[in-house]
This record gives sequence, C-alpha cells and structure tokens, in this order.
Amino acid sequence: MKKYWSCSKFADWLRGTSKPRSGTSQEWNDWQKKAKEKKLRYWLAEDGLDFLEKVILWPINFISEIRFYINNRYLIKSHALTSNLRRGTWYDFDTRLLHTAFDELVNFVEIELAWMHAISSSTKRNFLRLGRWRSAEAGLAYLDWASHLKMDEDWIDKNDPDYGQPTQQALAAQETLRLYRWWKEERPKRPDPIDASGLAEYYKEKRHEAKTCGDSFLHHTILNKKDGQLRNLSDLYHRIEKQQEEEDTAMLIRLVEIRQSLWT
Repeated sequence: MKKYWSCSKFADWLRGTSKPRSGTSQEWNDWQKKAKEKKLRYWLAEDGLDFLEKVILWPINFISEIRFYINNRYLIKSHALTSNLRRGTWYDFDTRLLHTAFDELVNFVEIELAWMHAISSSTKRNFLRLGRWRSAEAGLAYLDWASHLKMDEDWIDKNDPDYGQPTQQALAAQETLRLYRWWKEERPKRPDPIDASGLAEYYKEKRHEAKTCGDSFLHHTILNKKDGQLRNLSDLYHRIEKQQEEEDTAMLIRLVEIRQSLWT
C-alpha cells in the first residue's frame, strides 16, 4: 500500500504536528486547524512534499499508470460486472442480475480483500499484481480481522457510551462475510424445488406406469387437472420456489445496502 511523503514521519517533523492515523471528521478538522497555525511548515509538509514527490517519482508513476490501465482494462475489467453463469446459455435479466452481483462479491472477497490481507500481513507475498491472484483464505482472514475492530482510543474517548463497540467497518465486514458464505456455502445446498416437493418422483412413477399402461394413462394422470396428488405437489413446488426467490431477493437487497463499504 502506497505511503505518501506527506504522511511520513519526516512530514510530521517538518509540519511540527503528527498526522493522526484515523479519526472522525471533527477530529480531522481540529487537527488541520491546529496544524495550519504553523502556515509555512504546514505548506512545506503537505503541498511542498506532494509536489516534490510527483516530480521525483514521475517516471515510476507513469509506468505504473500504464500497468494499471492494462490490468484494469483487459485483465480485471474493473469497468464491468461479470458472472460465472455458463457461457453460451440464455439467462433472463433477473438471473443475470443476481449472479453478477454475488459472483462479483466473491471476487471482491477472494481477490481485493485477499490482496489487502497480503500487503498488511507480517508474511507479505512478493508478487506483481498483474492479473487476478485469488485466495479465499486470505480474503476471509481479512474479513475476520475487520469484523473484530472496536471503537477504541483512536476513535472516541473512553467515557463515550460507544467505547468498545464494533466500528462501522466491523459491522460491514460481518455482513459481507454472512453474504459471502450464504452464496458460496448455503445457497448451493438448497434443494431443487422439483425434488423437494416430490414432483420429480411423481413424474418418474407416472412415466413408468405409462410404459406399462400406454400413453393414454399418462395423459389422464399427469396432464389431468383433476389429479389431486399432482395439484398438491404442484402447490408445494410453487411454495418452495417462491420461498427461495424471496430469499434471493432479500439477500440481494442486503448486498445493495452495504455497497458503499465494498471498496479497498
């Protein structure tokens, strides 16, 4: 992760005040007001070092911009949403919407958050981020760390009633983890409504009977609306299907509600 010269220890010395690691909007405003009391030193540490950094590192930054463009445009394709739906098969928009959203959530956890874990871990990986290095383990490790963040002295006073409570980042990480596991682990285990309702077994039995009794038997059982068993099984099938669709919608809404926290 890049550390700007204006955020270095040398900048703190030059400025005469230490830049906080984190804080509320009010705390940042208070710090900036105090730091600007030393006008020249503040300008040298903020604007001066930023300008000097841009000039000296221009060749390196230019090469990096080319590399990032190629990466974002052709490899990661950060301008688009993609899914793991089978290529060459038609899917209605509602299906594409659900799968692209959650497949991209998986990519976010296993690629972007995995990268965040890698660069912040004590055992950093030495690799060039050109492509899509993926690690579910690293992404989940980052979420586990973020899920346990608490409001401490870096955020609020010890006497504040929210002291020791989960931060907004922690709450968002917990929800991200729940959604990720639902899509990766829980949803794939849901039974097919046609199997869970018994319709599949019903049709199998009727087809077997039709081979024995002839096609007329099949017509009068499966296709006959007066078949009470078929009607009951069909009703159960539709109830299960509706429950699963409602669950998909509810989880998609939850994903949309935390979208502003899904960035690195």
